Amino acid sequence: MIIVVTGGAGFIGSNLVARLVADGHVVTALDNFSTGQERFLNAVREAPNFRLVRLDLVREPDRLPETLRGADLVVHLAANADVRFGTHHPRRDLEQNTLATFHVLEGMRAAGVRRIAFASTGSIYGEPDVFPTPEDAPFPVQTSLYGASKLAGEGLIQAYCEGFGFQGWIFRFVSILGEHYSHGHVFDFYRKLLANPDELEVLGDGHQKKSYLYVGDCVEAMLTAIARAQGRVNIFNLGTDEYCEVNDSVAWICEALGLRPRLRYTGGPRGWIGDSPFIFLDTRRIRALGWSPRLTIRESVIRTLCYLRDNRWLLEARG
Repeated sequence: MIIVVTGGAGFIGSNLVARLVADGHVVTALDNFSTGQERFLNAVREAPNFRLVRLDLVREPDRLPETLRGADLVVHLAANADVRFGTHHPRRDLEQNTLATFHVLEGMRAAGVRRIAFASTGSIYGEPDVFPTPEDAPFPVQTSLYGASKLAGEGLIQAYCEGFGFQGWIFRFVSILGEHYSHGHVFDFYRKLLANPDELEVLGDGHQKKSYLYVGDCVEAMLTAIARAQGRVNIFNLGTDEYCEVNDSVAWICEALGLRPRLRYTGGPRGWIGDSPFIFLDTRRIRALGWSPRLTIRESVIRTLCYLRDNRWLLEARG
């Protein structure tokens, strides 16, 4: 297939691009490099079936029709994933998540491309009453600008599927871990411990319950769904059938580093506005297609930590 991946130099995007190129697909990665890293694409840069295009989905939508023309599928991963500081810059989620998704859809419509896979988030469930939370759970009040902007993107895609004959795959992720990871709790804890191995600040009370998924398992789940689910709109939770407390992850990281820091908790039961104290998704729908994760949460955390230890430049790149 001919596949375009937006956010192709980002964390999940670069892992997906590498897999698609290895599988023999013709791949174009689009990225504005606001957070993506060209180094993430070193393994595929010289491949004859790969092309990299520097493009800003918000500011350069007029370039999209020509860039997308001839594609069989667009995988739209480009987004602002900064959940924690959403209230500091609310326009950023609107522009980089919702407006960018609209621009991609309009670019596809102009180019005659009708199949889109979209990276949404488990944050669209807010603080649900049902655990594990299924795809058809009642939607509570939105608790983060990030989640709200992604939910708006989902709505646009569903409307284009109904109105313009598109076919869509919507993936609601838990937090993803693994190679090319560049933000999140493992990143933050490791950087803090490098600066001060004797004390670690933990946002929240440490009892927040979270589910995580290894990026390789995430990519495999997406490709499984695209190949096997052929409805007009296909919505899948992607996660594991387990969760851990933040304190569990802290313990695994400190044990792997050989450290016993004092823990200083801040922020009460939530680390920040929009931080859900319990995230655990029902993944029976994707598992029914024959997919299952290979790594446990603990294995994913340790693999991510090892990657960051071997790639200290990434911590420096994030300041």
